[in-house]
Amino acid sequence: MAHKIIIAATFGAVLALSSAASAQQKDQPAGAYQARAMLRNVVTEVKINKEQAFDMFNQGGGRFLDGDIYVFCFNSGNGKFVAMGNANAKDLLGQDVRTLKDATGAAFGQEIYAAGQKPEGDITEVNYLFAKPTDPKPSAKTSFVTKVDDDYACGVGYYK
Repeated sequence: MAHKIIIAATFGAVLALSSAASAQQKDQPAGAYQARAMLRNVVTEVKINKEQAFDMFNQGGGRFLDGDIYVFCFNSGNGKFVAMGNANAKDLLGQDVRTLKDATGAAFGQEIYAAGQKPEGDITEVNYLFAKPTDPKPSAKTSFVTKVDDDYACGVGYYK
């Protein structure tokens, strides 16, 4: 357990101190900064205890739901959602992320899945339309997605 905590803390520190991430954060709106910060916490929680983390994320509260900013995670093999912090999207649990299309027909789920296939620590931005936790009408959204370990990928997004 201590080994997992050390690995998670090291991974979080690398993400936080990355000069590329820092440079990008300065040029992004507050929502982007908050989403990236939450993603660092998500990675740490999943690395410590993924089952407990997924349960916490699915409850949709605490530090993993900040207004319209929330976490989602999926199995990087079969693409199925295992965690969804958006109360308006709980029906996605167990669904393959690759099947998702936005209101314009854009297959953003394929992009999210592809982001989860990249090496651990790479963070990819995916832009699409999606319902907010507070409003089911589709809104412009950007999610930051990263692979967390060999089996899962997670993302946190913000609405523009």
